[in-house]
Amino acid sequence: MPAVGPPHRRSLIAALVLALAAALLALAPATRAEAAPTLLSQGKPVTASSTENAGTPATAAVDGDNGTRWSSAFSDPQWIRVDLGAPAALSQVELRWETAYASAYRIEISQNGTDWSTAYSTTTSTGGTETLNVSGTARYVRVYGTARATGWGYSLWEFKVYGTQDGGPTLPGGGDLGPNVHVIDPSTPGIQAKLDEVFEQQESAQFGSGRHAFLFKPGTYNGLNAQIGFYTQIAGLGLKPDDTLINGDITVDAGWFNGNATQNFWRSAENLAVNPVNGTDRWAVSQASSFRRMHVKGGLNLSPDGYGWASGGYIADSKVDGQVGNYSQQQWYTRDSSIGGWSNSVWNQVFSGTVGAPATGFPEPKYTTLANTPVSREKPFLYLDGNEYKVFAPALRTNARGTTWESGTPQGQSIPLSDFYVVKPGASAATINQAVSQGLHLLFTPGVYHVDQTIQVNRAGTIVLGLGLATIIPDNGVTAMRVGDVDGVRLAGFLIDAGTVNSSTLLEVGPQGASADHAANPTTVQDVYIRIGGAGPGKATTSMVVNSDDTIIDHTWVWRADHGDGVGWETNRADYGVRVNGDDVLATGLFVEHFNKYDVEWYGERGRTIFFQNEKAYDAPNQAAIQNGTTKGYAAYRVDDSVTTHEGWGLGSYCYYNVDPSIRQDHGFKAPVKPGVKFHSLLVVSLGGNGHYEHVINDTGPSTVPSGSSTVPSTVTSFP
Repeated sequence: MPAVGPPHRRSLIAALVLALAAALLALAPATRAEAAPTLLSQGKPVTASSTENAGTPATAAVDGDNGTRWSSAFSDPQWIRVDLGAPAALSQVELRWETAYASAYRIEISQNGTDWSTAYSTTTSTGGTETLNVSGTARYVRVYGTARATGWGYSLWEFKVYGTQDGGPTLPGGGDLGPNVHVIDPSTPGIQAKLDEVFEQQESAQFGSGRHAFLFKPGTYNGLNAQIGFYTQIAGLGLKPDDTLINGDITVDAGWFNGNATQNFWRSAENLAVNPVNGTDRWAVSQASSFRRMHVKGGLNLSPDGYGWASGGYIADSKVDGQVGNYSQQQWYTRDSSIGGWSNSVWNQVFSGTVGAPATGFPEPKYTTLANTPVSREKPFLYLDGNEYKVFAPALRTNARGTTWESGTPQGQSIPLSDFYVVKPGASAATINQAVSQGLHLLFTPGVYHVDQTIQVNRAGTIVLGLGLATIIPDNGVTAMRVGDVDGVRLAGFLIDAGTVNSSTLLEVGPQGASADHAANPTTVQDVYIRIGGAGPGKATTSMVVNSDDTIIDHTWVWRADHGDGVGWETNRADYGVRVNGDDVLATGLFVEHFNKYDVEWYGERGRTIFFQNEKAYDAPNQAAIQNGTTKGYAAYRVDDSVTTHEGWGLGSYCYYNVDPSIRQDHGFKAPVKPGVKFHSLLVVSLGGNGHYEHVINDTGPSTVPSGSSTVPSTVTSFP
């Protein structure tokens, strides 16, 4: 019996050790899953009760720069509030006060930005740098000052919030591209039949919900005629256009609209080489239809069969070996490309950085040509590296001329699809925001997306790329998307469609008061379109607001609908199209039309626009409806009187007041008369005598009245 005892005791001890080890192992995964507190506030949207002046904006307190600061008005109380974008478990707040600090303040937190609770308070602060331990879960955090230590306002170098954000399970990157992305290789059966099937659905579906992208793997495709309808993208998956060759045609015509191409909107052709069957490809489009990174091994015809009307388009980073036949295209912009020639001019043809472009001849022929584009960066695109999907983000260029791809490997960065959250219809705004907070880029697959909260893009370098004209609709009057005052965000390839409840804004690039320098790595907005009405009633006070300095707007159509469903002077009310507050903003290919008041307003310094196309709102009921104080009508493009430096090339505005043809506009353009404010190649046109302009810019330039109904432009070659 005694000999049995020790083994039993050893077994018991061993069992206890094993049990303890198992318990520790069970705890270990939970311990590993706990994220360390991180800085959540940097670059996030921030507002304040007041600012002392433009040099001390609220954004300076969350920019990570100890040399910039926010300061308030000289009164009590004052506050500064940061939106973390999603609920967070808070752990710490760091305040780095300037000499004008708060002797008494509260740290308050909120889930909705309206109902606040106190996480910390003091009446004995001595300023300096304060590190405060706080707890609670909140999306919004604010410093609420109740007593100042000096006669100045409240002033913070930095306002930092730390904690953890757990939006649920970690979202995966990558994945399949969904049923409306048609990936094709040379061995795919029935390619022509699939192209024809989608075209039949999309040819006249101007306001339909179908969205499609045809992505062709590198290789050669013979005998295809890819007719491209509404909300359809055709693109190659090579790193360069010549990697994917179509011996055939990529065609846009206007048979669906009796040979009139003025409503051929919302489509694109990208990153392909095409060898046209009869030597010339046809691309008869109007607004919101981009032709990017294409190689046409022949000529390109921009008019519909029969040479019917067409009203404008855009080419970039493309090579056309033969001649571009402009024919009936009223206006067009070609950037950083190479062409074999150009056939004629109608109203307003503009070129920058384009090899083979005709010389400036404005007002006749109506060519405006810049040898180089001051700053450009091409649109990101999806491609295949072997069997792996990646997104290529082209490098920034200054004084650009010609394509990025003809002379060798394109310069830029390749990002694996695993770094993207692949957004599919049904995804919520909360999930999309979680993906961005998690560090993922966004790839929207073709579809229509309703969002009940703003999509917040606050991380530097984030790419938001849409396929197949993916469409975002804000519900309940929210802003569809906001970008932080951070470097290098790229928005590309999607449509924002206003919701039925009025949104104050639809797209904001940078928060109010943004002041950071982004010259080395600007935010770009490319093939991003905005629509109010047409697909149904929609309203928005201001469509696009650009607050961030150095932003590049590269091809946008911002459109208050003049036809379709939900259209009327008040039904799809939208007072302002694009408002630019940031400095050093460049617009290359700016199309803005039909707003109830100003189509474009520019407040930032050193702004530049290369090509502007505009129509004033058709449906103004009478002169009184557009009366602007003592001024008849709102200018299509207005530079604020405070601006000292601004320049524009190739800008046109057209009126067609068909409800009341007696309406008069004092001018199409309004700008201060200062040495640094310059315009080149301006024109206004009365379409068929339906309304008229008295002048082109300010009180300069001839009236359109003498031309009667003959649609002869009134021009100003240079101003002042």
